[in-house]
Amino acid sequence: MEHNYSPQWKKRGDRTGLIRNALLKSMGYTDKDIEKPIIGIINTWAETNPGHLHFRQLSEAVKRGVWAAGGFPLEVNTMSICEVFFDISSLVYRNLLSMTTEELIERHPFDGIVLIGGCDKNVPAQLMAAVSANKPTIYLPGGAMLPGSYKGQTLVCGTDSFYLYDRYTSGEITLEEMTRHEGCLYGSPGACPIMGTANTCQTVTEALGIALPDSASCLGVSAEKLRISEETGRTIVELVEKDIRCLDIITRKSVENAIRVLMATGGSTNLIIHLIAIARRAGIPLELMDFERISAETPVLVNVKPHGTGTVGTDFHDAGGVKALMKEMEAMLHGDCLTVTGKTVEENLKDAELPYDRNTIRPLDDPIEEKGGIAVLFGNLAPRGAVIKRSAASRELLHHRGPAKVFETLEECRAYLLDENADITPDTVVVLRGYGPVGAPGMPENGNSMPLPPKLRRQGVRDFVRLTDARMSGGCFGTQVLHIAPESAVGGPLAAVRDGDIIHLDVEHNLLEVELSDEELQKRLSEFTPKHHPDIKRGFVRNFIDHVTQADEGCDMDYLQYKE
Repeated sequence: MEHNYSPQWKKRGDRTGLIRNALLKSMGYTDKDIEKPIIGIINTWAETNPGHLHFRQLSEAVKRGVWAAGGFPLEVNTMSICEVFFDISSLVYRNLLSMTTEELIERHPFDGIVLIGGCDKNVPAQLMAAVSANKPTIYLPGGAMLPGSYKGQTLVCGTDSFYLYDRYTSGEITLEEMTRHEGCLYGSPGACPIMGTANTCQTVTEALGIALPDSASCLGVSAEKLRISEETGRTIVELVEKDIRCLDIITRKSVENAIRVLMATGGSTNLIIHLIAIARRAGIPLELMDFERISAETPVLVNVKPHGTGTVGTDFHDAGGVKALMKEMEAMLHGDCLTVTGKTVEENLKDAELPYDRNTIRPLDDPIEEKGGIAVLFGNLAPRGAVIKRSAASRELLHHRGPAKVFETLEECRAYLLDENADITPDTVVVLRGYGPVGAPGMPENGNSMPLPPKLRRQGVRDFVRLTDARMSGGCFGTQVLHIAPESAVGGPLAAVRDGDIIHLDVEHNLLEVELSDEELQKRLSEFTPKHHPDIKRGFVRNFIDHVTQADEGCDMDYLQYKE
């Protein structure tokens, strides 16, 4: 089906054209406005998304830029996804947002598109839509949040909330003390100021070349962000004039650049799912081993939470942000990739400065870690792969053997971990299953919800090994194996694990296995009944369950991926 563009849509001389132009004039626009190329501004503003609360102001700045460059801006709102406000995993609705956004792009008479987003499901959803629709497109990242502060201590939402909760559950602070921190964890609207999933997503838009240089890491509530928004509006009109489309920019090479930047920032494991989904919408056959290959040769350079000490919108951005990081890594990047500036990566970086703060963005010869932040694992527990955020794990646990303690529900798992009389030891490997794409449904961030047992904390233990077919927040930390594929709900090997089975984790050798024979594994799996969710009979959630792909395929709908 052909896309809709404004020259045909505004055609004069027939009744349909008469009605369309008359309706534009009913909103106060003139003949001279109507003659211009229409730029669609697709905005994810909502009062149920604190990270996007400032987007109305950003949109107005984009419109100024569009008008100034000779375009005609029309704004459309879509659904806005904030994990906290949904009662099931919001990954389900990433795919719905991508579908609705794609239809808005394709069916409206937009000649060019500005996408405004910032939070962790919105960014990949909009990019999935953009590559599917393939019109001239620029992404405007909503920017980072200001950090909070409590009694002189800098606090940042997710990461420090996890530490705070561990202190509360272990009895170190009272409920009243924890409550007093609530107004100090989030400093403003914007993406949580850690290198969590939201800021990693925004970082990736700039690394892909689909967002303007300097746009990803600056504060959402800043004059700089407004100036970048206006420049985004000017630039999209230029892209329309040059007919530079989304798939001219998002290519195999630009995706590899994005993965390399992801690994250098120590960014979120969720980006593996999102980048695979984006790439496969574009017809790029991205695999888990592509991430492992790039991670093995890319050091961690960015010192921000959760694995470091700084914040994104202040420390990282002040050090030079994504552009300075890419300048430091220039020899490792594909410099010939086209970007929304109309120039290549190499041309964009020609006059860029190296990082100003060498503690926040480290040089290649003095990295934080020699290898990238994420490792990929395979073995009889994960024949199609699993991931671990190496940069946020404990070194001593990256090679571990221990007995499994298995849970089918998060409630039972949490009760066990917080029970003073539980039989947990530092060697125990806690297994939480049934929370993959189909099982949950939607693969929730349950890795966040397996707290450090107070019993172990009082012994001086600060981490333990956890396995799950779910995800975790990019702001979380600890030795957690995630995204185990295929998931247990569809009969993956994780479904066969029983209490006491010995789990062997060896990150250096990319290994995750249970010490059982193939025959015993198959015998146990033959007795397993897949999960079908008979209580969910209709609607988009039913559609998601029936058509979602596994984690190693991006958790997209099977009917939305690229086909020749």
